[in-house]
Parts: sequence; C-alpha cells; structure tokens
Amino acid sequence: MNMPSSTSTPERILQRLDWQVIRRLDGILQGDYRSLFYGYGLDLADLREYQPGDDIRYIDWNVTARLATPYIRQYFEDREITAWFLLDLSPSVDFGTVNSLKRDCLIDFVTVLARLLTRHGNRVGAIVYDSQIQRVIPARGGRLHVLRLINDLLNQPRLPNAPFTDLNVLLETAFRVIRRRSLIFVVSDFISAPGWERPLGLLSKRHEALAVRLWDPRETELPDIGLVPLQDAETGEQLWVDTHDRKFRQRFHAAAQRRQAGLEAAFGRASVDVLSLSTEADLVRAIVEFAARRKQRKQVGMRK
Repeated sequence: MNMPSSTSTPERILQRLDWQVIRRLDGILQGDYRSLFYGYGLDLADLREYQPGDDIRYIDWNVTARLATPYIRQYFEDREITAWFLLDLSPSVDFGTVNSLKRDCLIDFVTVLARLLTRHGNRVGAIVYDSQIQRVIPARGGRLHVLRLINDLLNQPRLPNAPFTDLNVLLETAFRVIRRRSLIFVVSDFISAPGWERPLGLLSKRHEALAVRLWDPRETELPDIGLVPLQDAETGEQLWVDTHDRKFRQRFHAAAQRRQAGLEAAFGRASVDVLSLSTEADLVRAIVEFAARRKQRKQVGMRK
C-alpha cells in the first residue's frame, strides 16, 4: 500500500484507488459484490426450525426458549445495503513505516468499500473514534458522500498519545445508534482495553458484523538493528531496547503470538469473521481471499 502524501486530496485518493483497486475488484467479482457478504439480509421475512449448517447468529433465542426447539430468522435479500464503518483512529493506528501506516490502510479500505457499495446504489455511514467518539457520519449514498467521508478521515487530528483505547465505547455507541439491520465493518488494530468481544458479539447478532484488523509486520518481528527506542503509541512512553539480543527478539515474537492467539479467541467468542489487513498487503488480494474463505466456510456448513 502506498502512503498518501501530505498533499493528497479526497479526489486524488479516490482516483488512485479507482484505477488500482476498484476496477480490479469489479473485474474479479464481475458485479457479484454481494458475494463478499453472504447471508446478508435486511428485513425479517420468516422464522423456521434450525437445520444443521444454518448460521447460529440468526437463531431467535426468544422463540427458541418459548418453543424449546431452535428457530432461526430468515431475511429478505433487499437489494439495498446500508453499511457502517466503525473506525478506530486512536494513536496506535499511526504505527508503520515511511511508506505506509495502519491509518493509511484504514483510509484505503474505507474508500474502496464505500465506493464499491455506493456505486451500486447503497448507503454508507461511519462512526469515528480516537480516545472518544468524535463524530457520527450519517449513512448516505453517492460519490460526493464518499469524498466527504475521505475528507473527514484525512482531517481527523492525530493524537500524540491518549488514554488507553477502549473499543467498548465505539461498539456500544454503534449498538445504540444503528437500529436498522446493516452491514458493519469494525476497522481497528484491536489494541484496546479488554472486554470488547461482548459488545461486538451483540452487534453481530443484530447486524452482519465483520472485523477488519489492521497490523504491521514490525509488530510481530523485530529486525536486528541494534539499540533502538520503542514507543508506546497510546501513552507515548519510550523504552530503549537492544535488538541485537536474540533472546529479546524471541520474547518479543512470543508475546506477539500470544496476543494474536488472544485476538483469534476473542473474535471466535464474538462470532465474527476477520479480514486481517497488513500495511504491506495487496488490498485486492486481501479482500478477494477473505471473500473466498467466507464462501468456502458456508459451503462446508451447508454440506454438514
């Protein structure tokens, strides 16, 4: 991914991604953009008994408890999608290299998905969080709305440090604000106070919720480059470490693996699919591979 320069404008970003990403996605998906979001529906159509392979997120627990038999909700496949981006712009998303920060990945992803969706007549909105809720951008359609969304993200101040991120605030706000069943992208590095999987799980029961995890390879592997300062992106605290120390690099990698395992377990408890997006990733490949994995899991579930 290329880092937007200081002179980037919403129009230039959208033009760049239209040529580099959106046209490629259109060619691969051949207009079937809904294949990214299988199982998605908006309006409740009916209830029926649960069958093996059904998505457990659509179980109606009230009816199930009343009848002592599992029932699931079925939805009309409305042609119009309302999508929401829950955006974590806390200080840790400003980590990366000269070429690309996690913030740049976030802006590119939101631009691509917002443009892809609005081109097909859908609406997109956003809730922006840093250390607190900064703004709620109502869901609307059209190219001008996408440009406004990009502009708001470019102009969002970068905090030098902040109180530790608490994604519970962002997710609970979304649960209150977004009433109609929607497609929700939670875009974050998920460096946060614990407990966020519970409100994320509640969102996934009401909506089609997907987690987009931003990360940088240097968060998992330290290069052997001698004595360097490491800074906590949230608090600004600095610590000098000797990367020549092989055992220290091993401990750093082991800690990163434990954090990854903890995140995977939390996403599993919340029952959400995860698109893992690296600062060095090809965005088209990441999105297409994510869609293919979701489709394959659905097919496997239907055969069981």
